[in-house]
Amino acid sequence: MMADKVTSAEVAARAGVSQSAVSRVFTPGASVSKKTAEKVRKAAAELGYRPNVLARAMVSGKSRIIGLVVAYLENQFYPSALEKLSNALQQRGYHVLVFMASQTSGSIDNVMDEILDYQVDGIVTASVAMSSDITSRCLAAGVPVVLFNRSQDIEGITSVTSDNFAGGRKVAEFLVAGGHTRPGYIAGWEGASTQRDREAGFRQGLATAGIPLFAREVGDFHTERARQAARAMFGGAPETRPDCVFIANDHMALAVMDVLRFELGLRVPEDVSVVGYDDVPPAAWPAYDLTTVRQRANLMVEETVAALMEHIETPQTAAPRRVEIDGPLIPRGSARRPMNLPLEGRNT
Repeated sequence: MMADKVTSAEVAARAGVSQSAVSRVFTPGASVSKKTAEKVRKAAAELGYRPNVLARAMVSGKSRIIGLVVAYLENQFYPSALEKLSNALQQRGYHVLVFMASQTSGSIDNVMDEILDYQVDGIVTASVAMSSDITSRCLAAGVPVVLFNRSQDIEGITSVTSDNFAGGRKVAEFLVAGGHTRPGYIAGWEGASTQRDREAGFRQGLATAGIPLFAREVGDFHTERARQAARAMFGGAPETRPDCVFIANDHMALAVMDVLRFELGLRVPEDVSVVGYDDVPPAAWPAYDLTTVRQRANLMVEETVAALMEHIETPQTAAPRRVEIDGPLIPRGSARRPMNLPLEGRNT
């Protein structure tokens, strides 16, 4: 048989303190002296006591749980960024509960009931689309939502992204300055705001220079579909191939580079320049040396946590906002460099 659970009253008796002192010791952010905390934790360890977080949440109305909804972890940007996000929330005394959903709004709508059942204090969605109906339900329940690396035109919701439009435009300007005249683009999932804005910025940059988009394929932010897109775009005669390609994220760009070099026998960047978006760790590996636009994950996480805490702690005055963080283009060896590239760019 299982032994009866140790109560906070027993811990208080062992430590020689009040039961409320025990509660304060195990409540993040509560005021308690170092001496009292040491006595309580020593007594708790001796008795094998663990506080009932869920019971305390029912009393306080705060679970100190943040629901984190993730579409996919295949892209190496997300494990790193979400680790930073989880650590930042834990430092604020919150626990992170992860839910997996697909990129489409239907999937998160299906899991939202489960998320709300956990009485979460807030929700962060990473590259997941939400319907306006489910957003309204969260707001009505008093649960703030922050979109991470995705934006939507839904009233009352905060989003934090890189400035994807500006990033796409920087790529176009870089490739044009490098003398390219036949630009290609491999798109991500077309329902994503990140994909939409990166392509729009890229197209505007090309249009400003009077250069039309030469070729376009869709990779859906998926490795194998990116490979297929590369084969379709570059598998024909030389005159049918782009002389450069912007790919909507690094995850796909690495797969495209492998197809170009090892299946089609093309040289990068001599035959085709390749540029990605995110600056994931493998982008800097010598095997890829990928020119890319850096997503500033640290700043994105800081803004996400700050916005979420504001909505949780001061909901009466917190206003939804759209945060777009500018990211630099990082020139490396996968793309032909303009002759007038500043020295600081050449040394990256």
